[in-house]
Amino acid sequence: MGFFSKSSDALQVGLSTTKAAWTQRLRKAVLGRSSINQDLLDELEEVLLTSDVGVPTTQKIMERLQQRVAKDKYLKISELDRLLYEEITTLVTKDAITASSPDGLRVVLVVGVNGAGKTTTIGKLAHQYSSQGKKVMLAAADTFRAAAVAQLRQWAERVSVPFVSLNEGSDPASVAYTAVERAQKEAVDVLFIDTAGRLHNNANLMQELAKIQRVVQKVIPEAPHEVLLVLDGGTGQNAFIQAKQFSQITNVTGLILTKLDGTAKGGVIIGITDALDVPIQYIGIGEQPEDLIPFDAKQFLDSLFTEA
Repeated sequence: MGFFSKSSDALQVGLSTTKAAWTQRLRKAVLGRSSINQDLLDELEEVLLTSDVGVPTTQKIMERLQQRVAKDKYLKISELDRLLYEEITTLVTKDAITASSPDGLRVVLVVGVNGAGKTTTIGKLAHQYSSQGKKVMLAAADTFRAAAVAQLRQWAERVSVPFVSLNEGSDPASVAYTAVERAQKEAVDVLFIDTAGRLHNNANLMQELAKIQRVVQKVIPEAPHEVLLVLDGGTGQNAFIQAKQFSQITNVTGLILTKLDGTAKGGVIIGITDALDVPIQYIGIGEQPEDLIPFDAKQFLDSLFTEA
């Protein structure tokens, strides 16, 4: 899958802060050294950890690097980028999970904690699908925050797609049920259902999310066809923790990492992609509708390692 309408230059700009921090740490680690030895490997481990790659993934990378250094005996510093690139690529390059493609309506449930950029992400997705000629509908199942409903309504108007909501305080599952029925009648291609921002450790709210899924299945047994988890990439390892816990409770089919522009914590992408079976589908690198781009592991790594 291509990077939507974004060029590689735009990706470089969007991830420039992460790249700058990554490059600075690597260059500092190799300063004054001529070969890759154990002291450098120890420094490199610290670089990976401070770049939010995460402990389990860092350990995997280090074990592989140590094996290669032991095998080849002497490796020049100039080879470090290539070795790192190759070992990280083996961990994060996976076959994408292809979501089912129903003949009719596709129902997409969007979940995540408060402040991750969930509603804005839905608006950007609506823009993308509409631009591809799909008929899109948005549903506001975050019924306890009037501001959330208003924000989603604004996005629906901005991208010219139909919008479904009920009275403030209504049962979120009722909104979802109403939206699915209406979407079927109006021959909608994709229905995005926004849910209340949930704390990943709040059992009651997680039960509410499960109820939404059960109610939707009364209309379309195989729905929702996708459950997208939106994570704030700028929170680093906290995003990783949320991804693990949501995946344990909910049948998450895809991840979206937002707010990666302006943060040095983009290394969390490496850890999440390695540790979870759930693929990253999109990354957000800006505020505009076009700034949500399909994720490609190789292009991400190229942007990280290639000299500007």
